[in-house]
Amino acid sequence: MFHYRVSGLTVASEQLLPGLIESGAGDHRSDIHIRRGAVPEALDGVTHAGPSWQLAGNRFLLSIPNVLRMLLIDGREILFEPDPGAAEGDEAIFLSGSGIGILMQQRGRVVLHASAVKVNDHAVLFCGPSGAGKSTLAVALGKLGYPSVADDFCCLTMEDSVAWLEPDGRQHKLWGQAIEALDIADRRLNPIRSSLQKYFVTAPGAVEGPMPVGMVYELHAATPSQPSGIQRPRSIDGAHLVLRNAYRPALIHHFGQRQLYFDAAAALMAGGRIQKFTRAMNFEAVPASLHALEAHWRANGLLAGAA
Repeated sequence: MFHYRVSGLTVASEQLLPGLIESGAGDHRSDIHIRRGAVPEALDGVTHAGPSWQLAGNRFLLSIPNVLRMLLIDGREILFEPDPGAAEGDEAIFLSGSGIGILMQQRGRVVLHASAVKVNDHAVLFCGPSGAGKSTLAVALGKLGYPSVADDFCCLTMEDSVAWLEPDGRQHKLWGQAIEALDIADRRLNPIRSSLQKYFVTAPGAVEGPMPVGMVYELHAATPSQPSGIQRPRSIDGAHLVLRNAYRPALIHHFGQRQLYFDAAAALMAGGRIQKFTRAMNFEAVPASLHALEAHWRANGLLAGAA
C-alpha cells in the first residue's frame, strides 16, 4: 500500500502514483482509498452520461479507452481495472489526475484546472486549458523562489467568503521542450506515460497548511488584437471564468454544484482576485511575463515594494 497526501486529504493506494508526494503510512481511516478490482462496463440507475462516463447516485464510472475503467464512489473510493492491453503503469496518471480530481468534485470542493505558487502567505493560481502554460509559468516562478503549491488542479474550500487552498503536494508535468528552455534537465524524472515525451519534474520547496487565495489568473495567448497585459474582468465574466476553468466543467450541473461555483466566483471577484493574464507564449517571453506578474503583485499588496 502506498500513502499520499493530496489537497489536505490522506490517500491510501494499491497503485504506485508517480508525481504525488508520499506521506507516512496511514491506516484504514484514510480519507481516500484507491484499489484494484473488477469494474462494471455500465452502471445501473444511470441519471446522466457522456461518451466516456456514467453517473448513478454517488457512483461515477469513467472509461479511458485502452487504459482503464474506474469507479468513483461517494467521494471516498476509486476502484480501477486496467485494460488488458494497457502499458504497465499508464493507469497511474489517470488515477492521480482525472480520478482524484473528479473525486474532489464529488466531495463538494471547488476544483479548478490550475497550477499554483505561494507568494508570501497567499496562493496565486494560474488557470487555463491544457497547453496554456500553467505548469511552465509555475516552474519559472519556482526558479525565482516562489514555492509550488499545486499542479494540474486546485481544490478550494470557502470559509466566511474567503477561498482557501490546501497544498496539493505533486510534481509538475512538462514537455521536453519546456524542460530544455527552462534549463531544468537536472529535475526531470520519468515520463508521465510510456508513449509521451512529457515528464514529471520535481518541485523544490515544501509548502504546508492551507493558505488564502491571493489571485486567480486565466491565461491567454497574446495576439495582434489582444496585446499582453493583465485585466480585471466584469463580475459576470468572472463568474463564467471560474465555471469554464472548473476541472470538469460539464459535471458541475450534474453534481448540482453551480451555486457552489458561483459563490466562490463572487467571493473572489469581490476582493479583485480574478484577472485575465494575456502574454506571448514563446519561451523567450517568459522573463517579461514574470516581471509583469511581480509588478501586479506589488500593486495589489501581495509583494512589498513599489510597483
